[in-house]
Amino acid sequence: MYSDINSEEYREQFTDKAHQFIDVRETDEHAEGHIPGTANIPLSEFMARVDEIDEEAAVVLVCNTGVRSAQAALYLASMGYEQIYNLDEGTKGWMKKGYAVDTD
Repeated sequence: MYSDINSEEYREQFTDKAHQFIDVRETDEHAEGHIPGTANIPLSEFMARVDEIDEEAAVVLVCNTGVRSAQAALYLASMGYEQIYNLDEGTKGWMKKGYAVDTD
């Protein structure tokens, strides 16, 4: 299974903790604005690129509103990953709280 977390919980729990932070939005969405430090593995490519995700690491997933990232989290759970977190507010909620985003 996976755990839903919000932006504040992410900042409290993962600021100093090693983890993979993955944005599952499509490449053009990611380029328009993404949370600093996120790698982009679009949901449309997720199954083909799952080998890029470390099974031993904590994995935090994000999309725009938490729906696609929840789908990716369920997939990882089905593959045996154990430390999975879904940023349930998504990038939209992150920005609404005034947190920084990067653009490409």
